[in-house]
Amino acid sequence: MEPGRFRQRGPFEWELPASGRMRVPGVVFGSRALIEAMDDKVGEQLANVASLPGIVDAAYAMPDAHWGYGFPIGGVAAFDADEGGVVSAGGVGFDISCGVRLLHTGLTAAELEADKQRLADLLYARIPAGVGSTGALRLSAAGMDAMLRGGARWAVAEGYGSVADLAHIEEGGCMAGADPAAVSDMAKRRQRDEMGTLGSGNHYLEVQVVDEVFDAALAETYGLAAGEVVVSIHCGSRGLGHQIGTDYLREMVIAAQEAGIDLPDRELACAPLKSALGQRYLGAMRAGINCALANRQILTHLAREAFAELFPQARLPLLYDVSHNTCKEETHRVGDGRRRLFVHRKGATRAFGPGHAELPPEYRQAGQPVLIGGSMGTSSWVLAGAAGTGERAFGSACHGAGRAMSRHEALRRWHGRNVVDELAARGILIRSPSFRGVAEEAPLAYKDVGAVVDAAAHAGLAEKVARLVPRVCIKG
Repeated sequence: MEPGRFRQRGPFEWELPASGRMRVPGVVFGSRALIEAMDDKVGEQLANVASLPGIVDAAYAMPDAHWGYGFPIGGVAAFDADEGGVVSAGGVGFDISCGVRLLHTGLTAAELEADKQRLADLLYARIPAGVGSTGALRLSAAGMDAMLRGGARWAVAEGYGSVADLAHIEEGGCMAGADPAAVSDMAKRRQRDEMGTLGSGNHYLEVQVVDEVFDAALAETYGLAAGEVVVSIHCGSRGLGHQIGTDYLREMVIAAQEAGIDLPDRELACAPLKSALGQRYLGAMRAGINCALANRQILTHLAREAFAELFPQARLPLLYDVSHNTCKEETHRVGDGRRRLFVHRKGATRAFGPGHAELPPEYRQAGQPVLIGGSMGTSSWVLAGAAGTGERAFGSACHGAGRAMSRHEALRRWHGRNVVDELAARGILIRSPSFRGVAEEAPLAYKDVGAVVDAAAHAGLAEKVARLVPRVCIKG
C-alpha cells in the first residue's frame, strides 16, 4: 500500500481518514516497510469495514494484515448493538475459532535431539493431518450437540485432558451462548469424523525450543525458560466452521438488503445484531468456537500420549490457548464511558493487558499470553498483553506473520520435497501427507514474523516475551 494514503499517527500507527461512506477512520499498525508491502486491498477492505452500521471507534488492521474475504485478515472491528450494529460472518472467517495453544514439556533441547526422529514419526502416526483427515472419534447426533455446547469442558469430561487445562483456555474452555440447533445438519455431518484432526492449510502441531527470552519476569510468570521444549498446536473448527460460514453468508446477503444496509462489498454480508438472523448466527458461531476448543483439547491428549511413550518423564501442562477468528461480546472503554460491544477479530487475537478480570489469576498481573505462530521454518513467539492494551484496538494483537504471497504463487516458486529437504538440513523435521501443502506454506511465502512482532511491540499492542524455534512440524 502507498503510505501517502494514510496520516501517520506514530512510527507504527497509520490512519486512513474517514471519507465517503466511511463512518469511522481505518487504522493500520505496522512499520513503513510492512505498510508498503501490504496489498492495496487491505486499505480498500478496511475502508469498507469502516462503512458498516454501528461500527465503533475505528476499523483496525494488525501488522500481519493481508487480503481476506470481506474483512482483511488481521482485521478488528467492534459494533454496538444499540446503535444498529451488525455481525458479519466474513468478519469472523470460515475457520471459526482457529487458534493456537502452547504446552510445556519440561524437556531440554538436548533431550529432544536424542529422540527427535522417533518423536516426529510417532506424532505423525498419532495426529491425523491433511485435507479430509478423520480421527478415531465418531460422534453421534447427541454427542455432536453435547460437544457444541461444552467445548473443551466436554472433551475433558470425555477423558481428553484434565480439568486443570480449562483455566488456561479463553472462556474457561466453553463459550457461553452456543446453540447447536442453529448449526446445519450439513455442518454437523462434515464434523462427525473430524474431531481430533489438524486439517490442512497453515495448521500444524510443532515441537519447538525456547530460543531466546526477552522479558525474564514475564517468562518466569509463564513458566518459560531458554532451552525448554514446548509444543504448539494451531488448528480450528474444521469442516463445521467452514460450513457455518458458508450457510450464514448466503442468508446474510439477503438479510442485509432487507435491513436496508448498502454493502460496499458483497463479501461483507451481515445481519443486525438484534435481528433473529444475527442472534442465530451468534449461536452457531459460538458452537463453532466450542468445536475448535474441543478439537485442540483432543489433539493435546493425543500429543501427550505420544510424548509419554518416548519421554515418560515429560509433563505437558497447558500454558494458554487463544483463538483468532471470533466475534465476542466484551466491555471496552470508548470515549469517556464503557460500552458493551461485539468485537470481530479475524486473524487477530485478544491481547488483554495486566489486571484484566478474565485472565487466570497466575497471569493477571503479567497480562494475557499472546501466541504468534510461525510457518515451519520460521520462529513463533510468545508475547504478553501490554498495559493499556484493553484500550488499543479493543485489546487485540496480531496472530501470525501473515501471507506475503498467494498459495498459487508459492506453488509456482517451490516444490514441497525441496522445502522438506532444506528444512531437514537446518535440523527441522517436517512430516506431512502432502508435498503440495508444504509448498503452499513454504516459510518465504509469509512475511518476516520478527518484523511483525517488533511492530506489534512498538505499537504498544503487546510485549515480547520469548522466541520459539521449530524442531519438528506435523503439517496439515
